[in-house]
Amino acid sequence: MIDTSDMFENKGKIDAYVFMSESNRFYFTRFDTSFGAVIVTPEKNVFITDFRYESEAFEKVKDFDILITTYGKFYAKIAETLTKLGAKTVGYEDTMSVCDFQEFKSALKDFKLKPASDVIAAKRAVKTEEEIGLIISAQRIAEHALQKAISRAKPGMTERELMAEINYEMVMGGADKYSFETIVAFGANSAQPHHHSCDKKLDKDELILVDMGAKVNEYCSDMTRTFCLGDPGEELARIYEIVKEAQEYAIKFIKAGMTCGDADALAREYIAANGYGDKFGHSFGHGVGIDIHEDPRLGTGSDVVLLPNMVVTAEPGIYVPGLGGVRIEDMLVVKENGVLDITEYEKKLNI
Repeated sequence: MIDTSDMFENKGKIDAYVFMSESNRFYFTRFDTSFGAVIVTPEKNVFITDFRYESEAFEKVKDFDILITTYGKFYAKIAETLTKLGAKTVGYEDTMSVCDFQEFKSALKDFKLKPASDVIAAKRAVKTEEEIGLIISAQRIAEHALQKAISRAKPGMTERELMAEINYEMVMGGADKYSFETIVAFGANSAQPHHHSCDKKLDKDELILVDMGAKVNEYCSDMTRTFCLGDPGEELARIYEIVKEAQEYAIKFIKAGMTCGDADALAREYIAANGYGDKFGHSFGHGVGIDIHEDPRLGTGSDVVLLPNMVVTAEPGIYVPGLGGVRIEDMLVVKENGVLDITEYEKKLNI
């Protein structure tokens, strides 16, 4: 059971939290469902779902009272439960849709509502040892899958074909699913950070950018590597070394107590000093957990402080339209005096 005591310390006297998003439901219950709500109070926790999950919920969800309802009575059941729990002020996810919020607000008209997405985001940003273990397991599966799939890369293969090879190896290696849509980008397509794999065929001497992740028990991994079959040319080879060195430099100095903005600046300033500052357009990294993108965001100007056991990515990149792009991404566990790099896959351009 997740320790929730800190969620009720100096939070404006919130009596109960209501979480309805799929990832937050899983975070508290460790039970994957498409419908339901979690109600958390200092004394009691309640999980509300429907008949489809009734038997499994009573079997799998521990330390929660289980209530079964229907979709039509869902919000009324939440209000009824909060009343029985004696709640007056309710924290809620302010990320729900406008339509859902209108129903939620109407049903809970007798309660004082306070947005609380920041509370749960901060809670989830710091991982337990169990969570870190699941992320590492997912990462090892991804690494083994990439090692097998990239060995089959050859001129004439399409991006879709290599993507399918990677996805197949992840599932066969033990992944429950993919963390996100696997990105495979050849040649000039690698200059698009979120390229959608297509029927582009690989030519000799072109870059191969792969961004991928596996999920184990709903926890994600995230990794990017850039390769080349042959000679990428002088500029892209230089860009690869700059990105690699920028990442290594940042990883050397990141530690708990540093702001996310300062962590981002380590790599960004290195890349700028080497003449490609305007070609690094995204943040240096982000949190990883049940969702592929979680708090914190390691980006320019962020004053969020890194805390021990946050799991974040380190993914500098340089993208030159019409030529190609290089991104190298590892996952780090933040520690008091540095970071633990949990990505073991080698950083080698030529394969």
